[in-house]
Amino acid sequence: MEGNIREAVGSALAKLGAEGVAFTVERPGDAAYGDYATNAALVSAKQIGRSPRELADELARSLASALGAAAAKIEAAGPGFVNITLSRNAVTLAVAEADAQGETWGRNTAEKGKRVFIEYSNPNAFKEMHIGHLVGTIIGEALSRLIENCGATVARATFGGDIGPNVAKALWGLRKKGIAEPVSAQQIGTAYIEGSTAYESDPRAKEEIDSLNQALYAGSDGALAELWRRGRDVSTEEFRRIWRVLGTRFDFEFFDSDTVEIGMRVVRDGLAKGVFKESDGAVIYDGEAKGVDTMVFITSHGTPTYEAKDIGLAFLKEERWASDASIIVSGSEQTGRFKTVLAALRDSAPLVAAKTKHVANGFLKLTSGKMSSREGNIIAAEDFIRSVIARAGEKNPDPLVAEQVAIGAIKYMILRQAPGQDIVFDPERSLSLEGDSGPYLQYALVRARSVLARAPESAKSAIPADPSREPYLLERVLLHFPEVAARAAREFAPNLLANYIIEAAGEWNAFYAKERIVGGDHEAHKLMLVRAFANTMTNGLALLGIPTPKTM
Repeated sequence: MEGNIREAVGSALAKLGAEGVAFTVERPGDAAYGDYATNAALVSAKQIGRSPRELADELARSLASALGAAAAKIEAAGPGFVNITLSRNAVTLAVAEADAQGETWGRNTAEKGKRVFIEYSNPNAFKEMHIGHLVGTIIGEALSRLIENCGATVARATFGGDIGPNVAKALWGLRKKGIAEPVSAQQIGTAYIEGSTAYESDPRAKEEIDSLNQALYAGSDGALAELWRRGRDVSTEEFRRIWRVLGTRFDFEFFDSDTVEIGMRVVRDGLAKGVFKESDGAVIYDGEAKGVDTMVFITSHGTPTYEAKDIGLAFLKEERWASDASIIVSGSEQTGRFKTVLAALRDSAPLVAAKTKHVANGFLKLTSGKMSSREGNIIAAEDFIRSVIARAGEKNPDPLVAEQVAIGAIKYMILRQAPGQDIVFDPERSLSLEGDSGPYLQYALVRARSVLARAPESAKSAIPADPSREPYLLERVLLHFPEVAARAAREFAPNLLANYIIEAAGEWNAFYAKERIVGGDHEAHKLMLVRAFANTMTNGLALLGIPTPKTM
């Protein structure tokens, strides 16, 4: 319906001499203003040379003619908006579509034929995955699903550090403990903390760790290389296990070591072309003229920085899987760094830079505030997930349900926030069945499915009669699902969908509390509405990566 209204508005503006003007068609914040509103008159009035309100009146008349029986009321409002309320028949048809389309309800083809690379999660080997990585993992997976829902082919990638000073610190710690074959991520993480502490406090340890780092890049120490391979394998297998719990899988697992050679080559070539320059033995990108930070890309020791590796990764992605768009999801603290990397990439490979976008995510905060692995006070992702599962298990004795409820709680609390905003995880609130939580969404769907299971077969197959009364508010909410899902993908904002389905769940619970569904008046229509709600919730939760328990 949004598309039909947009087309009608565009056609009307063209006839009035405002062809090509950018306008919005969106759901009003207050249902009292109708199902849709457009600012077309407001934004085109100056070009046409008429008052916005006068133009809104004329646009309302034009839309009434174009939409016909699909609209019950179209009126100008405020300084120049036009509000549109759909007819009962149009709302019923939308609900019937939600019922009939099943798992395809909400899909669109806006990105059909496009190939999109999405990089996220990015935990570093030789460290434990911490709760900060959960944010990027959960947001990146939701974005992947939302963009796939628009018809694109998506390749998921993760990029982890496996070489450099931090890795050398962990290897130093392992050697000090006499560990030649690490067996767990926890063991490696402890070694990293000890190495990092020694690096800051002991000059001799710092010198030893720097030497290990040089030897890693040079490949000159066979025993060190074997310890490195073993440590990376152990770390990566732990990451994969956590990704499976979160419902995430990757098509490509890139490492720093994969990008060193190509990144160094691109930066060296850029140095010869004047993109980079030398400074005190290092190679830097002077970002001052471009309005970004100046950063080192190759150190005075001849080793690449993270920035050079990011440049190398951009080229490596092109070699492995050419795409139309490349999205990088990482913490907001890296926003400035990525501005410099993308500026350098524009000067080195403008076509690659043009299709690359950085999407920032906030921090997951607990009472201790922001965490630092350098200080050794991180909260490991595994420990955090286990603790939430344990709390969910207090009310859900089935281990599978407890895990699904816990993962739903974690994911929703992260996805409900706007991109870049920090998240405060409150276990009590996050696991509540009342109000703004993942379990609240899951339970709403379980309840709807229970109603459908109790319905007689005769009612399920009956053709629903169109009630004479005004549409339920739940019906008016459900018809917006396809456009909300499309907008969430377009704006890289899963929170738009998360907030929408929490509203839908609230309207469902109000409908369930007030209406007798099975055996009541207009039973077939109400059951169609329940099926439409169940499809909307099933598909919406799937797009967010939130599991749906069969019972709770």
